[in-house]
Formats: sequence, C-alpha cells, structure tokens
Amino acid sequence: MNKTSQILLSLVLTLVPQLRAGDWLQTLHQELPLLGHRNWIVIADSAYPWQTAPGVQTIETGKGQIEVTRAVLDALAATKHVRPVIMTDSELPYVSEKNAPGITAYRDDLRKLLASKKTESLPHEQIIRKLDEAGKTFHVLLLKTNHTQPYTSVFLQLECGYWSPMAEKELRSAMTSR
Repeated sequence: MNKTSQILLSLVLTLVPQLRAGDWLQTLHQELPLLGHRNWIVIADSAYPWQTAPGVQTIETGKGQIEVTRAVLDALAATKHVRPVIMTDSELPYVSEKNAPGITAYRDDLRKLLASKKTESLPHEQIIRKLDEAGKTFHVLLLKTNHTQPYTSVFLQLECGYWSPMAEKELRSAMTSR
C-alpha cells in the first residue's frame, strides 16, 4: 500500500463513525427526535449489505431481530411527531423451514409483535428501491442484527405522527377547489 492509499484509508476510518454494538439503543434515542416524515429505520438481518448512499447510517446492534424491532417500535410509540409505516418482505411467508431452520418460529414471533399494527408486505427489491431513493435525500438509520435468516428485515418508513393521510388529502382538495 502506497503512502497516498494509507492516508486515504486513515481519513476514511477517521470519518466513518464507529459505533460499538451497545451504542445502538442510545443512538436510536438520540436520533429519534431528529427523524421525521420520509426518514426510515431498518431492522436488518446480518447479511444485509452495507449501503453506500450518503444518507444511510449503519449500526451493528449485536442483538436479535425481534429484540431490536420491539425496542424500535416501543421508542416510536413514545413519540408524537412520527409514526411508522411497517413493511416486510413478501417473500418471507414462502421461506421454507428446510432452507432456513427456525423460520416458522421467527414468523410467529414477528406476527405476535406486529399483531396490533398495520403492516405492508412488498417484494424485497421494491422496498430496497424505495429505501435507496429515500437515502439520496433523507436519513436512513439501519440497525443490523445478528439474525441469520433471509427476507426477515423490517422496514419502517416514517410518516408525520400528528398529520394523517386523510388530513393531507382534505388539505390538497381544499387548495384545488379555490
């Protein structure tokens, strides 16, 4: 490695935030007041790639998928300014126990956790496209877990907590009727 490469590597390592696994919850609580409409929080499995979009911040949690999802949903429930639109991969119900041992138990645990919440199920690539587009302009907090089963990531697109889609529709209608 030449001197220029060493300097560049040193700069990158200095500028990239290095968070220990135990810091993820603290970071969530610190950043939650800053997050708003159009931001995302992703609770990802361990094979989820490290995205390079400038708006995507990846933190290794060292924790399980259900535990992190529960903590994030609890933190969001305590806020008034945002509410999550919860998305899961439409591939998840089709992942077989043969190919991913324990997937049935995971699906059951996730179903129980999300039972009282409205969720959307979309193809993985469609969610990733939405996330990629958002990451160009808006902050995405990606919490990487130690979970090792495919199509298990939980995607939370944040919406305004004190303004409903119906209120927005009524506003737009009033604006066009004048």
